[in-house]
Amino acid sequence: MSETILEVKNLKKYFPIKKDLLGRPIISVKAVDDVSFEIKRGTTLGIVGESGCGKTTLGRTILKLYDITSGEVCYDGNNIVKLKGKALRKLRPRMQIIFQDPYSSLSPRLTVGEIIGEAVREHKIVPEEEFKEYILQTMQKCGLQTHYYERYPHEFSGGQRQRICIARALALKPDLVICDEPVSALDVSIQAQIINLLEDLQKEFQLTYIFISHDLSVVEHISDEVAVMYLGSIVEKADKVDIFARPMHPYTEALFSAIPVPDPKIKTNRIILQGDIPSPANPPSGCKFHTRCRKCMEVCKQIVPKSIEVEPGHMVVCHLYDKEIMDGQKEQKNETINPEKS
Repeated sequence: MSETILEVKNLKKYFPIKKDLLGRPIISVKAVDDVSFEIKRGTTLGIVGESGCGKTTLGRTILKLYDITSGEVCYDGNNIVKLKGKALRKLRPRMQIIFQDPYSSLSPRLTVGEIIGEAVREHKIVPEEEFKEYILQTMQKCGLQTHYYERYPHEFSGGQRQRICIARALALKPDLVICDEPVSALDVSIQAQIINLLEDLQKEFQLTYIFISHDLSVVEHISDEVAVMYLGSIVEKADKVDIFARPMHPYTEALFSAIPVPDPKIKTNRIILQGDIPSPANPPSGCKFHTRCRKCMEVCKQIVPKSIEVEPGHMVVCHLYDKEIMDGQKEQKNETINPEKS
């Protein structure tokens, strides 16, 4: 097996909001716009960013819950964009998702056993005679008592419901699990229990996680690598230790400066972003972040920045780290200061 379990190349997901007479989209919301990354088997990639930046849409598009506008999603070397019918159905159990809201993601009409076992029976994960025993074992692995099997979701707390969601995903024996803000609706003490459960399951079954969250402290704890999204695009990606110690993109710096420090004596240098987030239906030209960036240059308003590997494994999409751009800026300054020499 390859060390890389998932490779995303130039992935785009646009939602048309206005069409012409022939039904062709004129204006679209660019929810995911040219995203590329890869993730190694058995590791966790944390994806962070402001609300509305496209984190959840990215996760669902990778699983093909949304039709892909363009780009590639290669899972174990297979481009799932091209898969249909039986081939896609065969791959479905190996890629699962834990939804954000443990209340709306569980059917109130089904018992816990039916919720966890519905897809198991559909995909024939185990023989019918072993079905109930397998579901009970899965429940126990996720910290659920076996007598919960005949109960309904309304009888459980938020933390227990999220354990049911985790058990439902785990029952299909997946390799990749997309965790879409799985602890955001829970109390802090329950969050710790769910995070510890996810880590234990990862070690036991060698699971690979894409962990989507806006809680930076949780992401720092559980992730191996972190990707920062802004307006549908990844602006920085690096190892967890590197990105939290040395955030390089101006947006990442501002985002991480908002992390609260549990010590009233320590004063943090909070970076306040000016202006509102631009519309994803009409993003700014050049760098999407230039309308709010305190380090904005004239070139940022015109040219889209490239992804640059500043350090091994540390990718930044910013003109500040583009040697050609910065050398050009220095030449322009010299010409302005010394017009006779130029």
